[in-house]
Amino acid sequence: MPADIAVVGLGVMGSNIAMNIADHGYSVAVYNRKKEKLQAFLDQCEPAHKVVACEDYASLCAQFEGPRVVLMMVTAGEVVDSVIEDLLPHLQEGDVLIDGGNSFFKDTERRYSDLRGRGLRYLGLGVSGGEEGARHGPSLMPGGDPEAWPLVRDLLQAIAAKADDGEPCCRWVGEGGAGHYVKMIHNGIEYGDMQLIAEAWDLMHRGLQIPVEQQAEVFSEWNRGELSSYLVEITAQILGTRDPDGHARVLRILDSAGQKGTGRWTVVDALQQGVPLTLIGEAVFARMLSARKEERQLAAAALGGPSGDFEGDHQSVLDALRDALYAAKIVSYAQGFMQMREAALEYGWKLAFGDIAMLWRAGCIIRSRFLADIKTAFEKDPELANLLLDGFFAEALKASNAGWRATVTLAIRLQIPLPAMSSALAFFDGYRSATLPANLLQAQRDFFGAHTYQRIDDEEAVFHTRWTESDAPEVRR
Repeated sequence: MPADIAVVGLGVMGSNIAMNIADHGYSVAVYNRKKEKLQAFLDQCEPAHKVVACEDYASLCAQFEGPRVVLMMVTAGEVVDSVIEDLLPHLQEGDVLIDGGNSFFKDTERRYSDLRGRGLRYLGLGVSGGEEGARHGPSLMPGGDPEAWPLVRDLLQAIAAKADDGEPCCRWVGEGGAGHYVKMIHNGIEYGDMQLIAEAWDLMHRGLQIPVEQQAEVFSEWNRGELSSYLVEITAQILGTRDPDGHARVLRILDSAGQKGTGRWTVVDALQQGVPLTLIGEAVFARMLSARKEERQLAAAALGGPSGDFEGDHQSVLDALRDALYAAKIVSYAQGFMQMREAALEYGWKLAFGDIAMLWRAGCIIRSRFLADIKTAFEKDPELANLLLDGFFAEALKASNAGWRATVTLAIRLQIPLPAMSSALAFFDGYRSATLPANLLQAQRDFFGAHTYQRIDDEEAVFHTRWTESDAPEVRR
């Protein structure tokens, strides 16, 4: 029985995606360096599954009759390079290598160029949805060698999540590292969404001191409206989970968040691209601050903290908080798409932004109700510079504006930090300001460093002022 695809790496994601492939009737050759994981995978297989376990790369690659298709589900970084080197002696021209891990997009670009020079077709496949998605239908973001896409399209679209209209959440993204880049932006938006929800909960919990069972009800209600999303849905479920003694489990979890690096990559790339990715940046920094648990405990003792002295109508605050969360969430997506737009220009990718939104409708962590509205926005204007300029999102932000400001103001009074939500508001105000104080910044730069400036009444010329002279003469340069 010739293999349709081989899967290397049977960890949580690899084993589940291999099982998903087998569920859809494809024959799968599998390999894992640790034999106990290989056996554990085989123990889960059903008699109908067409699975062949291989002891080494030679036997794995011998399972094919036509071009080999090898999906690597291994740890990003040096491990991917090591696996590629070990596979190379057993591959032939025209074979397809797919990296389904969370690889840095520039590593994917490098591998794509190198392997193309050797006659191999390389794909960087963004995979979102976690363990459950991998098993039953992930969101897939393929990029790399365009010649490889037709060879794997049917299989990948078969195992991908399906949106409500039946469309698979798997479409061609672009050449080189485009697939992994889009997955990186997905993860950055995910960081932003998670932080925004955590901030809303924090204000609800520490600020308003609403009981946890009521918090779960609030998030459940929000999930039935414009905030409907996977992350809001699971937040309600988390808040409703109790330990055997009846205590809310979330309150016994250490408040120190981990991260695997994709959020940081997103922020670093934004800095390199010159994109004001303020909200997602604050989300990454918030995780870093949370990790300083002992230091924060010392600061709480020395500096004090929230007083918890709120008095007022909870429902009106919750309505405003819902609006604030919705508005900030829109900004999170707007900044992510703005960054993808800059990257497309930088790397020569033809990213279809509306189609990318469709990839995230099901199977992935950031799936939410308004992704269809993002698709509509880019259908109306493929050259749309920012989602905030689209009529639907502009009206949504205007409608949420008062609640957004009231929420941030209340949080400041109660001393509850909302770094992502408040930075989103600052971005909104800055983005819609026809005039910003950067003229003073330019004057300062020119004062201490002679960096020059332009004038609004003569934008073609460059000027320098001799600021230390009594009459501050201006020189045209």
